[in-house]
Amino acid sequence: MDETILAKMNGDRIASRQIDELIGLARGLIADGIVNKQEVEFLQKWLVANGSVTDEPLIRTLYQRVTEILADGSVDQQEMTELLDTLGRFADRDFELGETLKSSSLPVCSPAPDLAFPGKTYCFTGTFNFGQRKHCEAAMLERGAIVGGLSKKTNFLVIGLYATESWKHSSFGNKILQACEWRDQGHPMSIVSEEHWVRHL
Repeated sequence: MDETILAKMNGDRIASRQIDELIGLARGLIADGIVNKQEVEFLQKWLVANGSVTDEPLIRTLYQRVTEILADGSVDQQEMTELLDTLGRFADRDFELGETLKSSSLPVCSPAPDLAFPGKTYCFTGTFNFGQRKHCEAAMLERGAIVGGLSKKTNFLVIGLYATESWKHSSFGNKILQACEWRDQGHPMSIVSEEHWVRHL
């Protein structure tokens, strides 16, 4: 096997393990419903030590937020509350015992955009409360939208309420990561939650 391909595969495997570790770390930090300065500092040290994953769009958002909070050397109550929310949206803390894990809401556009259907291209990822993916796609076709795989021409990526077992990480997958990257590069793509999408049907 070509050494370049092997190195890339090993790099992807290590990055994937680091992101899964970060998801677990985030869930542990928010388990008691509060975040203190020591925990924020620990999170920053972890992010710096695992710098290779901070280029991932979702991790970059989290890293920037932690850096901003610690920039002045103190962490006030509002910053702790905002970080608690950010970690919760990243790692999905909002689930009940026995319930399927929910999708990360961190990549969702804020504020959420108005949705249009005729002539707009939609892509779906995750598991939907609305129904199977084919039902979501049928609802779009009935309204004159175009449905397809994720591409730079996609107008809206809709994230299902629940995570999918095939996702690369427990609360998000490759489509979400790719959409975040393209959006960060300036492509006019919106990422919305299933709940927001359903409200516009």
